[in-house]
Formats: sequence, C-alpha cells, structure tokens
Amino acid sequence: MAHEGKTVAVVGAGTMGSGIATVTARSGHRTLLYDVSEDGLTRGTETVRGFFDKSVSLGKMTSPEAADAKANLTGTTDLKDLASCDIVIEAVFEDAAVKKQLYRELDEIVSDETLFHTNTSTLSVTSIASGSRRPERVVGTHYCNPAPLMKLVEVADGRHTADWAHKATIEFLTSLGKTTVVAKDRPGFIVNRFLIPWENSCIMALEAGLGTKESIDAAITGALGHPMGPFRLLDIVGLDIHQQVATRLYEQLRDPRFFPPPMVERMVAAGDLGRKTGRGFYSYDGSRLFGS
Repeated sequence: MAHEGKTVAVVGAGTMGSGIATVTARSGHRTLLYDVSEDGLTRGTETVRGFFDKSVSLGKMTSPEAADAKANLTGTTDLKDLASCDIVIEAVFEDAAVKKQLYRELDEIVSDETLFHTNTSTLSVTSIASGSRRPERVVGTHYCNPAPLMKLVEVADGRHTADWAHKATIEFLTSLGKTTVVAKDRPGFIVNRFLIPWENSCIMALEAGLGTKESIDAAITGALGHPMGPFRLLDIVGLDIHQQVATRLYEQLRDPRFFPPPMVERMVAAGDLGRKTGRGFYSYDGSRLFGS
C-alpha cells in the first residue's frame, strides 16, 4: 500500500459500522470491529467477509487481495482492546447521550493523540464532542451509504475541532480512496438535507400510485443518472434508519418535507426493513447488505 497503515477501530457492527470496516480493511488498515453484543459482532464480521467473497466472485478483487483484507479484520466486544488504535470511528445509534458516554469511556482507554470520528448524519458534532475531554480531536465523518460502494464522505468540524485533526482526517479518508466534501456542523450536513426530502417524495409518489417501485427506480436511474433508484437505496440503508434520520431532522428543522411518510411507519411496524430482513420495497434471497 502507498499509505502508512493505521490501526483503526470501528465502534458499532451494524450496517454502517460493518460497511466502514469493509472500507478500512480493504484499504490496508488494521481494523478492529467492536460491538456490545457477540451476536451483533458475528453478524458484522460475517457481512464484511461476505462482501470480500462476493467481490472475488464478481472479479472485483483477487483471492489474495480478499485474503489480505480479511486478515486486516478482527473483532471484539471488549472496549479496552481499542487502547492502541490510531483512529476510532464511531457508528453507534444516533443518540447524543449514547455517543457522549462512549467518548467518556474511550478517553480513559485510548491515547490522547487518537482521532475520534463520528459518523453522525443528524446530530451536532460539537454536542457529541463535548463528551470527550479533548473535543479538539473529534471530527464528523459521514460516510454515504453503502460505504463500500459510495465514494463520498462529508467532513464536518465541531466548534473546537483542531486544524491538525481536520487535516489528519482528510489524509486518512484519502487513503481509503474516498472523495471528501467539507460541510458545516448543521443538521443533515449537505447530503441528507437534500436526500431525505427527495426519498420522502419518492415514497409519497409510490403511495399515491404515480408509478410502481420498479418504474420509479427505472426513471431515476435512466433519466437522472443515479447509480440506483430510491427504493433500492432505501432497502440498503434500512427503512428503520431512514425513519430515524428523517424524524430527527424534522425535530430539528420543523420542515414537513423531512417527516417520514405513513408508508415508512407501516413497513417498519411490519419488520420490512430492507435487505437486512430479507424484505423491504423488494424481496431478497439472503440478507447481504451491500448488494452485488
């Protein structure tokens, strides 16, 4: 690898966490995936390794490359194992209190030079950073979903983020092959300020009978040039995640365009969350999170 490999911890082995761990391990960084539960950790590590296996079958990675990437990945349920990490990427539940408590615990474990990256997409980086005694090292890094396939990462500094932390973050993301855009620490940053109202509009169009899910997806990809339609994307993200993000943005912005449509509530109540449950807008054979 052209870059110096880092020791990176990804905290949270859900959809985003496992996706980010896939990216860091594939890029040659020693990657430690952490989750509070053994079951969650097992699902997350299997998802990462499954992605590499699928990449080999599609000709996107060689078998030796996949083996190297897998070797970069380890898992743990013990937060103390993160002591030697250069960077901690936090991808836990979108709750400021949960994130602040995590940073308070990490302060007692990792070095004072360890970078903290929060993958929040709806919460204030400044608020999250206040949980650490060194808020200057906390940077918002919002990976677009699915992280292994999407190039863009939004970088948002908190009020006290230091220049060195910002620069080190950009350098690290560059080593992952990511394209970075700098955003202000505002609800939704750039991407979700546009994406959530648009996805809601597509859902409402489906609910109103404007078209089928297939026809709307085809129209978006065929005419607007998007790599996938809104319903394929929502199934990857998860309808529960969309509901949480949309609701939190609505609570902060009070703009009705952000409020999730009734169809979302019905789908979440039915457990039709997307790929991770095998059924969302579409049905899936298996629960691979990142598509083919």
